[in-house]
This record gives sequence, C-alpha cells and structure tokens, in this order.
Amino acid sequence: MDSFVKSTGGSSQRRKATITTPAASVPWVEKYRPDTLADVTSQDHAVAILSRTLTSRRGAANLPHMLFYGPPGTGKTSTVLALARQLFGPELMRSRVLELNASDERGITIVREKIKNFARVTVSNVPASARAAGYPCPPYKLVILDEADSMTQDAQAALRRTMETYSRITRFCLICNYVTRIIDPLASRCSKFRFRPLASKDATARLADICTSERVAYEDGVLDAILTAADGDLRKAVTLLQSAAKLHGGAAAAGTAAVTASSDDEAVDAFPPPPPTISLASIQEISGRVPDTVIHSLLAAASSSFALDTDLPTSTDKFAHLQATVEDVILDGWSATQILLQVHDSLVFADAPSPAQKNQIVAAVSEIDKRLLDGASEHLSILDLIVRISTILT
Repeated sequence: MDSFVKSTGGSSQRRKATITTPAASVPWVEKYRPDTLADVTSQDHAVAILSRTLTSRRGAANLPHMLFYGPPGTGKTSTVLALARQLFGPELMRSRVLELNASDERGITIVREKIKNFARVTVSNVPASARAAGYPCPPYKLVILDEADSMTQDAQAALRRTMETYSRITRFCLICNYVTRIIDPLASRCSKFRFRPLASKDATARLADICTSERVAYEDGVLDAILTAADGDLRKAVTLLQSAAKLHGGAAAAGTAAVTASSDDEAVDAFPPPPPTISLASIQEISGRVPDTVIHSLLAAASSSFALDTDLPTSTDKFAHLQATVEDVILDGWSATQILLQVHDSLVFADAPSPAQKNQIVAAVSEIDKRLLDGASEHLSILDLIVRISTILT
C-alpha cells in the first residue's frame, strides 16, 4: 500500500515517514469463529442433528430445548450461535436471541426479571427480506444461557417453570462444562448434546488454515506442541497461536499496512515485513509448559541412586541431591501445578513403572495437588512429591 506525505514547502523541508494503521484488530478466536454449522469442527453428532432443523420449516419449528455440555473450547457457544444465525438471519438475531452469561448473572432475580420478561413477549412478524433470503424464521425466540452450571439451585428451579410456561414462543439453550451441576428437572426438559475435546487431526487442520490466512510460518512440530499445551481446547490453541505470531511477527502477523517513507523528490515504498516464523521454543515459553529437560532431571533424581563419597548414609546423600534438584527447579520460577501435571503424565503414560507403582504415584500426585489448591508451599510440596516418587520407584 502506497502511503506518503507530500512536501508543502521548499527543498529544505523533509518528508516524514507515515505509518498507516488498520482498523482495530479482532482476536483470532472471534475472527475465525464458525459462521455456520458446517464450519463447526469435530462435533459431527451435534451438527448432524441440528442441521436437520434447517432443512424444513417444520423441523425448525420443532426445535427442543437444548443442553450443551463438555470441556471448554470445544465449540458449544459457537455451535448455538451458528444455529441461531441460520435460523433467524442477521436481521432477526437482534430481537429474537437473548444471550446471557450465567456466571455473571446467576441469581434468581435475573430469571424472574430479565429472562422471564424476554420469554413472555410474543414474537414479531418476519420481515419479507428474511423470508426472501431463505431463513426458516420459526415462530419463537431463543434464550442462550452460557455457564449455566454456575446458576444457583433456586435460579435453576425458577428457570424450570419459565421454560415450561413459555415453551410455545421461546426455546432455551443451556451451555455448561459440568452437566452434573444442572438439576435433574431442568436437564430432563432438554435434549442433551455432549461436546468432546477436538480430535487432533481436525484441530491441526483448523490451525493450519488460520496460519495460511494470516501469513504465519511455523517450524515442524509447532502445531502439535500448541495442541498438547491446549489439551483439546481449540480456543486456547488459537489464542496461543496468535500470541506466538505477535511475538515473532508483530505487524506482519496482524496484517499491518506497510510503512513507507520518502525524502526530497523521491518516494520509496517499503515492502511488508516477511511472515513471522513460530518456533517450538516460543510455544513452550508462551504456554507456560515446563521444558522436558527439567521434568527429566527431576525424574532422574528420583529414580537414581546417589552414593556420594562422604561419611553420610546413602539415603541422606540422595535426599540432599533431591532437595538441591527441586530447589533449582523452583528457583527458576516454574509453576508447581504445571510440574505436577507433567510429572504425572510422564510417569503414568510411561512403560517402566508397574501398574501397582503407577497407582501409588497417582495417589501421591492427588494429595499434593490438593495441598497446592489449599495454598501450601510450592517448594515443599514438589519436594515431598519427588521424595515419594523416589521411594515408590526404588
């Protein structure tokens, strides 16, 4: 893009470089959110059933109350928003869809006032433009309650009655991470859809498409490292990818316009910077994962015998070595919770420990995890864990 300032004075005046900034950048999580059900990744069962409601007006009119549950970042909110867009179109979305986050508005008051007032209003006439565009526009509104498992028991009980009373003109979609926190009378009124963590193949393809669109280059293994850090959460994976692109490319990753400069009577066009190249080291740094070498050093200390040439007993020598190794790791600033998780995965999914030893290790990890959640010292907790693992493996 050519962008320069023309001189208004004599030859002694110098032209200055001008930077053209784009419109406010949108987070990639929102920029690449699915617009239609066909764009939703990995949730084939839910997409197949919901797509049938769009094939005919009768199918859309018979849409039940819905309950979406599953881990974070698996597409629950994106799926229902894509369904709403295809049901009502962009024009009716403003008046027909009410989206609330129940973690912010979780009490009975919000059910009795905001939700009930919206649910009781009769739907308006369908504009001719929406009909002409082919949207089904069924004769009901849609209430989307995100984080519904955060609602109080009283609020859920009040919502049950509202759903029953206004079901003819209002449908509800409850979204939660833990379906067991939804009361049974409420869950029984909904058609349940379980959202699974995204398959590695589908998530990798999605990240690769985003990299292509954003002109982001990456080393071999970077996408796999992102998915490992995200643990099935595509939203977290896309956020990590954008953070890494910003770290390496800055303006190039965000699509910033070129900076051009001119002096005297000549204008020089500056070429856009090359696409950023994301490295494995940057993903490890951004995601907060502890390097494998650090985890291996802890496990090596726990499973080795350290008979030092001193007058101290061997067990004392070994504990001193364990203590020094753990202290070095903690002083490097690594998260104790992340260390705990990676030590667990390294041992439980390895072939070496026996099943009985793995059971004891898992029990020790569970106890240390509880201590960390209760606010115990990270240094002492990790030291206790490594000493226990050393005892189990010897």
